[in-house]
Amino acid sequence: MNIIDELYQDTEEYRDHLATVDKKGKRVWMYPKKPGGWFYKARTWVSFALLALLFGMPFIRVNGEPLLLFNVLERKFIIFSIVFTPQDMHLFALAMVTFMLFVVLFTVVFGRLFCGWICPQTIFMEMVFRKIEYWIDGDAGQQRKLAAAPWTGQKMFKRVSKYAIFYAIALLIANTFLMYIIGSDKVLKIATDPIGLHLGGFMALLVFSGIFFFVFSYMREQVCIAVCPYGRLQGVLLVPDSIVVHYDYVRGEPRGKISRQSTVGSWQSETQTGELPTAELPTKKGDCIDCKLCVHVCPTGIDIRNGTQLECVNCTACMDACDDVMTKVNRPKGLIRYDSETGIKEGRRKIFTTRVWAYTGVLTALIAVQVFLFATRTEVETVLLRTPGQLYQKVEGGYLSNLYNYEVINKTTKDFPNIEFKLKGAPNGRIKFVGDAATIVPKGGMLKGVFFIEMPENQLDSRKTKLEIEVWSNGKLVDEAKTNFLGPVK
Repeated sequence: MNIIDELYQDTEEYRDHLATVDKKGKRVWMYPKKPGGWFYKARTWVSFALLALLFGMPFIRVNGEPLLLFNVLERKFIIFSIVFTPQDMHLFALAMVTFMLFVVLFTVVFGRLFCGWICPQTIFMEMVFRKIEYWIDGDAGQQRKLAAAPWTGQKMFKRVSKYAIFYAIALLIANTFLMYIIGSDKVLKIATDPIGLHLGGFMALLVFSGIFFFVFSYMREQVCIAVCPYGRLQGVLLVPDSIVVHYDYVRGEPRGKISRQSTVGSWQSETQTGELPTAELPTKKGDCIDCKLCVHVCPTGIDIRNGTQLECVNCTACMDACDDVMTKVNRPKGLIRYDSETGIKEGRRKIFTTRVWAYTGVLTALIAVQVFLFATRTEVETVLLRTPGQLYQKVEGGYLSNLYNYEVINKTTKDFPNIEFKLKGAPNGRIKFVGDAATIVPKGGMLKGVFFIEMPENQLDSRKTKLEIEVWSNGKLVDEAKTNFLGPVK
């Protein structure tokens, strides 16, 4: 065993319990210290941009339709103005497989980076609700004092104010969430019309807002630790070459406090003249001064110096705190940084491992198939089926007829008028509609009907003859459908 292994022996004892649960199994409430630093500022700007997109996209419309819509109730899905119908479920299934493989590949390479920078739970908790809490209750120490203090008018005012704001934001999130399901216009009607006209929608808003309020006021970090499956996935997907928030134990150990009487090292302290003289630390000590600020700012209460842990969401709060301390003690930044176990231990990064190349190859193939399916996807899909239980009928002029049900599905946000059906490769065949046939397929809608196809009996060579029907709109071919024409046995 080399000197580094001796200095950094992971006993794994910390994995036997959670920082948010005591020995009796009771919840330990987290009071993380207010973070600050370059990474926190960067995450704040990224969060604001994502929040603007989240709250703004339901109001963006293209051809009168929302940019994004996931209406499970009516089985209507719109993704970036592309309408998807139940007939496109194979595209959704393949897209889900592709997405899951992307999650695997992303985690293998970058660990839980998504959780710290993009996950809505982290963004709302750390960048919205936590900021409000710091504003009303103060920093970690003040929050602890307030929680332990007896109920006074001031405490009551702060609690009511905080939770009232929390619920208002939860209600806003619930309204936005519902907009992605039923559309912004319907949600606005629910909010402005009398409650009795939209009782179901009003109840849905109450339920969703209650869930969001409960999550962000009580559950908090427990969602990331106990509910979200991504933390469990991380445990089996991470490899020594994955880039995560990592403590450089090679440089930091053995950790120890800095004393003013030290004569060797490179820490700084203010003198009476205001200058910052340099003193030297004992050579046996590492750069970590064991200030525990990395623990105090952690929203899940872990000690990142123990190593990568399930509870770590890669929020970078410990990185900012450590960089600030390293600056004050005249040490290089990056004692806690984005790096891999291989990078820490061997001083090198190897991102493109055999596993990464394998995942990349499969992911590339899936994306290629997905692109091909999207490129060949028609704007109109025609379903043409012989009416069940109906045989052929003889009509005048030596013709046989079959009865068909048709559906023309419009997958776009524009109307298709003047719909016509034409037999391809059968000049003597003819189509006769039952009743008055509609000729327009509305945007995102469907045109249904029934017609007879009549074919000369002397042109039928077998009991089943394959036919192709062209669908035209305003003189433009928009789709083709295939079917069988049933005739007598030859």
